[in-house]
Amino acid sequence: MEAADIEWELEEGIPQVDDPFIQQYLKGRDSLILEEQKQRHDSNLRKTLTPIAATACKIVSKVRDRGLTSIGSTTLNDDSHTSEALGPSEMLHQARDRMKNTELWKILQKMPKGSLLHAHMDTMLDADFIVNQAFTTAGIHICAPSALVTQKDFEEAPFFFQYSSRSTESENEPPLWTSNYKPQTLIPLQKAASSFPNGSEAGFRNWLTSRCIVIPEISGRHQNCRANKIWDVYTRAMTVINSLLSYEPILRSCLRHMFSQFATDGIRYVELRNVFLFPYRRTGSETPEESYSEWCSVFQDELESFKNTEEGKAFYGARVIWTSARILSNKDMAESMMNCILAKKDFPDVICGFDIVGQDYRTRRLGDFVPIMFWFRKLCVEEGVDIPFLFHATECQLYGVPSSHSLFDAVLLGTRRIGDGMLLHDHPLLTELVKEKRILLERCPISSGSRELANSIGCPSLGSLLSRGVPVSLSNDVFGYGWNGLTPELWHALQGPEALEVTDIAMMIENSVRWSCYEDQSTAEWLSGIREGVLGKGVKANRLREWYADFQRFCEWIALEYAELDVDD
Repeated sequence: MEAADIEWELEEGIPQVDDPFIQQYLKGRDSLILEEQKQRHDSNLRKTLTPIAATACKIVSKVRDRGLTSIGSTTLNDDSHTSEALGPSEMLHQARDRMKNTELWKILQKMPKGSLLHAHMDTMLDADFIVNQAFTTAGIHICAPSALVTQKDFEEAPFFFQYSSRSTESENEPPLWTSNYKPQTLIPLQKAASSFPNGSEAGFRNWLTSRCIVIPEISGRHQNCRANKIWDVYTRAMTVINSLLSYEPILRSCLRHMFSQFATDGIRYVELRNVFLFPYRRTGSETPEESYSEWCSVFQDELESFKNTEEGKAFYGARVIWTSARILSNKDMAESMMNCILAKKDFPDVICGFDIVGQDYRTRRLGDFVPIMFWFRKLCVEEGVDIPFLFHATECQLYGVPSSHSLFDAVLLGTRRIGDGMLLHDHPLLTELVKEKRILLERCPISSGSRELANSIGCPSLGSLLSRGVPVSLSNDVFGYGWNGLTPELWHALQGPEALEVTDIAMMIENSVRWSCYEDQSTAEWLSGIREGVLGKGVKANRLREWYADFQRFCEWIALEYAELDVDD
């Protein structure tokens, strides 16, 4: 301030910054800011950072802020005319390759990722990979409830895959693509492909791949319309992929593929949700299994085989969250629950929880299942098993769609984690209950944006929840593109509209370890393990300590690799 201005202020009696009572005000202001910051989810982590870790965090922010990346945060979230004409899934699809070429991506690939807690098996597989598996597996046939003839049939009509050893018997049957196709007739895959009317086998492969992903060309400018269409595509793709995963040779190859991709991205533990939709068949068998115990046996076998390889030596393991569909009647839901209990009794280390999935506002809501959930709890006690709830509560922010109150039901039913929880920030009481009951939110911002569950792919409520101390972990649930790691979500968290920092994503990764179901635990043991963290005893405490050691080594690598960056300017 110029001398003349200061002189004028003194003459008028305007207080100066150096005056004691103004200094007292500023101290009070700083104290209030610090007190609020203590409520942030990463408050304790920030206080315990080593000097090298603190420097590394500044370096990563510098990489982002100085434009060392080749793609900006506006690529996926801006208000330009171009992005306005595109939905989030289109923007993600277009940005994918550019994301992978950024400096920030290269850094985040090396970050220790902890656990992946929200991962649906049918979304984890690259569409090209599973299509190739179908072609290279002997005896795979295709069938449908009716012929696929029109363009709408090719886009929407249901079809499934199944193993059969009787290929010669169906060689003379009319192809699936003709009006005289007999419903549910098994057609050899190679015959179906070669007779495909739009380009023979090459065209068939392209078409089948398109039916296994949520394609970016979904039309419909209104958000509700787009969301419904995307969900419909998701449901159709899920049934196709699940039919393939219900045959042992394909299941084995897909599990090996997924475990390899998880480990490559630095993920050390994963909990896979799987909807047991189709009967499971063993290799060379046309007779389906009566239960899913053999499925669990294959899962356990492939996991142990992978862990014994050089690639998988640092991989802690994987478990399965038994998942049922909300479209089921109570009778069918009860059958699914009983199969879940049978699988848990036969393979207790495989099954770690129970969930139900479906579009929250177009199918039965979580509250509709409350009576049968209490029945399931009673049945678990009678059978001597403990299967915790890990519920989706995907309340969405769509125009004119009333709340399903699924978040209330999830909390009241005792869920240990909440999948999505898109509108938790709109519920102040529930937000406090989630913190009090130590319930983790599993967030998949890119996936939620792609499915139009949020108004933008950035999912702006995330920052609000983190600032209020709600425990959150990031997961990856991008359907059909093979993005099985956490690097895309971490990249977007740092580049997106939330502008999160390394401590934010580090804390969310630490949460993923803290809330992992590494072993079966009673409610008291579970809460004790979360509360004690690294100071506790047992598997979880050990793995938390290992993650912190890995994070420190990661920070040391950053400090050396980018030592030329001046973080103080």
